[in-house]
Amino acid sequence: MSVPGHNLDRMFNPKTAVVIGDKGPNYMWLKNNQTFQEKGGNLYSVQIDEKEIEGIEKLGFKNYTSLTDIPEPIDYAIVAVPRQISPYVLNDLIEVNAASAAFFTSGFAETGEEIGITLQKQLTEAAQNANFNIIGPNCMGLYLPKSGIRFNPDVPAADDGEVSFLSQSGTHSIMFSLVMAAQGMHLSKCASFGNAIILDISDYLEYLTEDPDTKVIGLYVEGVKDGSRFFHALKEACRRKPVVVWKGGQTEAGALATKSHTASLASPEPVWEGIMKQCGAISTSGLDETVDVMKLLLNSKSTEGRKLGLMAMTGGQSVSITDAFCKVGFEVPSLSKQSYDELETFFNIVGGSYRNPLDMAGTIQGNTETLQRILTILDDDSEIDAIVMEQSAMFGARQWRNKPEALDAMLDVLAEHKKRSQKPFFTVMHPAHEEAFVVEVRQKFAEHQIAVFPNFERAASAAALALPYCLVK
Repeated sequence: MSVPGHNLDRMFNPKTAVVIGDKGPNYMWLKNNQTFQEKGGNLYSVQIDEKEIEGIEKLGFKNYTSLTDIPEPIDYAIVAVPRQISPYVLNDLIEVNAASAAFFTSGFAETGEEIGITLQKQLTEAAQNANFNIIGPNCMGLYLPKSGIRFNPDVPAADDGEVSFLSQSGTHSIMFSLVMAAQGMHLSKCASFGNAIILDISDYLEYLTEDPDTKVIGLYVEGVKDGSRFFHALKEACRRKPVVVWKGGQTEAGALATKSHTASLASPEPVWEGIMKQCGAISTSGLDETVDVMKLLLNSKSTEGRKLGLMAMTGGQSVSITDAFCKVGFEVPSLSKQSYDELETFFNIVGGSYRNPLDMAGTIQGNTETLQRILTILDDDSEIDAIVMEQSAMFGARQWRNKPEALDAMLDVLAEHKKRSQKPFFTVMHPAHEEAFVVEVRQKFAEHQIAVFPNFERAASAAALALPYCLVK
């Protein structure tokens, strides 16, 4: 879906794309975007080097030696030429009325070299005079899964993405896309915009705020050029949908690193955090935390409450899960008398306990009916705002591997509970010694849209940040 009339709409919903300057032996950009062709887009190559043209055409792409020969209006161009040639390519793109271009080419102001600064100034002035949309330079450009536009061969061209991500870092944009997909969450749109000489983060943010395909927005930001505009854009976005902001350059050394990365000036951390709070953004400090927050936003119901019902498999784990959540501001209250009266009728207290947090392995022992009964008791308890359940890969993996139907039966119970309950529900499963197998198990949790975290601390941190903003109804 699109945002009709918006300046960036053709760019984010391209019908025709062109790769300028791709080189063998890998022809990275053309190969990455074969999915664009497969989804019905028109993809062309522009390359004047005769040594490269044969390889391009062997891949099945029509190559042109001039942009003026492309038979259709260009919505999106990927520019991968030496930096000295970039201004000439931009002039040609402007001449043919292309809608946008991502300049993968680097070596501009971020280098601190006079030639790089001069070339960036030339690009900036030409684009400003023509009102032309430049992404970058020094960036990976766009990843549009539904259109098939990709900046990496491993990111999926999925149609069900609900998260859009904006990043000044190309690596972070790729990593975020891959890690999200590995955990069953796909992107709707992603822009890696590097030096941001024309389109800055506010331009993209304003578009995504209006975009009906974007339910959650994520940002990786090192610095912004127009602080006032960013503040207003972020505040409006947060009013409409959850926005998760991962700030780069939080330390003095990190702020210095941003200068050589994207030529950005980082804001002091206290100032930045003040802006985040005023706007209502969710502030994160790394890739894993950002993905964890997204996981809850997409897969949990919301609550402002802080009282948790905790379900652990052993005594030690019941202590650890309690400590992790209480350290970030949650409470683990006593249950109601009615809950205790009912639990007392069937709970095995030999080696276990039903005094929230529950130590319940000896009670459920793979019995899904008992598991469902415990979930219902906690769900009906007015003292509990949300429920968190620990799964033990250390004990469960052997059974699940030999008897996969046991895992499926448990997941069916958990999924049905989550659907029925009005309270947030999510799980924690430390991989223990079963990391490879647990990867497969987590995929099954993702298929049932049940958030699962690798340890208590990550689950607690994500819950503290995300629970008030979750989207599941």
